[in-house]
Amino acid sequence: MEGVIGMEKVLLGFAAALAIGLSALATGWAQSRIGAAGAGTLAEKPELTATVIIMLAIPETMVILGFVVAAMILLM
Repeated sequence: MEGVIGMEKVLLGFAAALAIGLSALATGWAQSRIGAAGAGTLAEKPELTATVIIMLAIPETMVILGFVVAAMILLM
């Protein structure tokens, strides 16, 4: 019976790692695309700096939500 409980903890840890790991990879991919487009935009229109910074910050919410899901998996 003790082995089953241990395996359950391992699977919960793996699920939490997937929740934060996949969201971090997705955020990195999105920010790379937005950053490349933002660099081109700033070269042509420097007045759009604030907009580009906001667009780069938006994907960070995916990592934050992934962290919240991982915490919920581990604490519930």
